Amino acid sequence: MAAAMMMERWAGVGSVLASGIFLWSMVQNHIPPTLRLYLTTWATKLSSYFNPYLHITISEYGAERFQRSDLFLAAEAYLGDACARRARRLRAELGKDSKSLQVSVDDNEEVVDEFGGTTIWWYASKRQSKANVISFYPGEDERRFYRVVFHRRHRDLVVDTYLPFVLGEGRAVTVKNRQRRLFTNSAGSSSSPYRAKSVWSHVPFEHPATFDTLAMDPDQKEAIIDDLMAFQESKEYYAKVGKAWKRGYLLYGPPGTGKSTMIAAMANFLDYDVYDLELTAVKNNTELRKLFIETTGKSIIVIEDIDCSVDLTGKRSKSKKGDKDSDDNDKPKLPTDPEKDDATKVTLSGLLNFIDGLWSACGGERIIIFTTNHKEKLDPALIRRGRMDKHIEMSYCRFEGFKVLAKNYLDVIVEHELFGEIRQLLEETDMSPADVAENLMPMSKKKKRDPDVCLLGLIEALKKAKEDAVAAKAKEEEEAKEAEAKKVKDAAAAKAKEEEEAKEAEANKVKEKEEAETNKSKEKDEGKDKTTQETNGDIKQADK
Repeated sequence: MAAAMMMERWAGVGSVLASGIFLWSMVQNHIPPTLRLYLTTWATKLSSYFNPYLHITISEYGAERFQRSDLFLAAEAYLGDACARRARRLRAELGKDSKSLQVSVDDNEEVVDEFGGTTIWWYASKRQSKANVISFYPGEDERRFYRVVFHRRHRDLVVDTYLPFVLGEGRAVTVKNRQRRLFTNSAGSSSSPYRAKSVWSHVPFEHPATFDTLAMDPDQKEAIIDDLMAFQESKEYYAKVGKAWKRGYLLYGPPGTGKSTMIAAMANFLDYDVYDLELTAVKNNTELRKLFIETTGKSIIVIEDIDCSVDLTGKRSKSKKGDKDSDDNDKPKLPTDPEKDDATKVTLSGLLNFIDGLWSACGGERIIIFTTNHKEKLDPALIRRGRMDKHIEMSYCRFEGFKVLAKNYLDVIVEHELFGEIRQLLEETDMSPADVAENLMPMSKKKKRDPDVCLLGLIEALKKAKEDAVAAKAKEEEEAKEAEAKKVKDAAAAKAKEEEEAKEAEANKVKEKEEAETNKSKEKDEGKDKTTQETNGDIKQADK
């Protein structure tokens, strides 16, 4: 009986609501727009008086209709990572530049979140456009948005603390889930003035190198990892001391010692993008600055073999005083070829400003790495502390690095009976990690990843390398002796020639002196004869 009465009561309420909605829709057609707006505003105020909850709407598209709102994307990433497990309806998609599936809350779904003891409700919704037109802007026909609902007494907490927290956490999740990229600078400019062309092109960064697989002394490896972690966590410290949030590393050593592998391990450890800067494709310092501006934070900027990339010099070319061009400054000059002007390339000053000038503070959390095989060839100003903060020597493979390679390539974790001989040979022979790894890779069917066969092959290669090194050293000593003997011989010959030239010069000097005295005596005799003739002529004239 009670249930029947309850059903009748709810039926009556539903009838009243339906009638009210119908009447309101009829009345709306006959109410002027100004009065309608006034009634809507009044109804909202009345509702807010009895309703203690506030609403914040986060739209998918903001003022820039071509670009999705950063806050919306951050909220989507945050809800998908922190609150998706509490939702009943989810949406999965493979986002752009993402390395994994992105799971987010589906439309028309409610999610409850807790923050600082406060309950906050999230509602994922979308609104269809009323106008049946085709819009030029994306998102006009269907507007997606999030509505955040909370009690009004928590307004300051939500606005000042919670939403910034959602923004930061969402961005961190986006960075963690993104597909990291390997960039390279594009040479030249766009062929069409109406078509924009990015200065960087990229491919997915999929290098598998890590510090665990890097053949290096464990203590040195641990020091590098500690330095990277300290840099990554020191944003506030860099701001406190007034320095740009960046760090420079110089990797130097012989070829094949793992400089490129070290860069890949750093990128994988920090989860950074990599910008491989090719200096030979950069026209001038201005273009170099533009390239730096287009890089993003959380990235590694690499210039490999910097000693071979361009001819860097800090000196300006000066004309000699005797040059004809410098004397004829008033003469008109022929117009210069702009192609040749651009060919001046990058200067040392431009590269120094690129590393730690004013523009280097744009953005943050960047690492700059130079690699070289010959550290001594680099300008000291380029690699001083503050520009290249840490110098890392990538040397030949020693026993500790070999054990890492043996574990990687042969799955040999414990000590092997051949390790003793290999240790001795590695201490006596310089072999790069790349050559050691090549000897540990079984490329034939006969080896079939047999550790004994591979290790014996490495021993033979080390012995041969040792013999070659001894032979090369002996040859070098022999060539040095021959060069020294030749030098002594050439010095003796040069001295003998110099003495011979000195004797000839002395003889020529004596001969010139004798000739000068002879000429002087001859001129004196000729002067006497001339005087005698003039005297005789005067006498004859007097007789007449």
